[in-house]
Amino acid sequence: MPATHLQPQRLLAIETSTDALSVALGTGEPGAPLWQRSGPGGAQASGTLLPMVRSVLLEAGWSLDTLAAVVFGRGPGSFTGLRTACSVAQGLAYGAQGLGRAGGLPVLPVDTLLALAEEARQTQVDAGAPLPGTIVALLDARMGEVYVAPYACGAPGPAGLIPLAPPRLCTPTDLRAYLQDLAPGERLLAGNVFELEALAALEGQRQNALPTAAALLRLAPGLLNAGHAVAAQDALPLYVRDKVAQTTVERESIRLAAEASP
Repeated sequence: MPATHLQPQRLLAIETSTDALSVALGTGEPGAPLWQRSGPGGAQASGTLLPMVRSVLLEAGWSLDTLAAVVFGRGPGSFTGLRTACSVAQGLAYGAQGLGRAGGLPVLPVDTLLALAEEARQTQVDAGAPLPGTIVALLDARMGEVYVAPYACGAPGPAGLIPLAPPRLCTPTDLRAYLQDLAPGERLLAGNVFELEALAALEGQRQNALPTAAALLRLAPGLLNAGHAVAAQDALPLYVRDKVAQTTVERESIRLAAEASP
């Protein structure tokens, strides 16, 4: 039976934007059954992601063609991880055609910083802690920079995360000024960047967090209802950094220029 006839909808989420890989299967509804797997990401993601997907589908007793959509963390994050997630999501969406699903499956790309903020929000809720006015999602972008996006905490539930600005790249030294107007008052800083010395003076409660497939799954129903799903061929990673990689010579030139500056 086509997944569009199922209530609530069955969803598969994959997240490989960091050094941690996760897969989640379920409806994304509060209290609904959830099947999930996790493991190391990075270079290993391409070899372990599909076996994890097969494992959760087998455990749930669901087939690929009964899903409403494939959800993936589109970025920003690890370039290799984003390409892996996008290509696997597309492959699964197309693969449903071979199981009799005409046209394949829709694909739902979700910002990884939104998923990170949702993971932090859920952690606060599970701990019985009050939600802050703003959650600032921060991911290590390497090369001395961070990916950042602030979200206002509105109504209860994942749909209550309201983007205050799109994801962007920022140096740690510029982060305080950037957040001054966007995220004033009480804020929760969530991410994997707190070992950076330049962030030591940044105001706000801190929570170590990463985007997860379970967080993507919780966000998915609202985003699907809002019409954010796309056809498989239209799914793209979100890199944010214009240049995907720098050569060794370019990095050395940047380092020497920085040392030479007053």
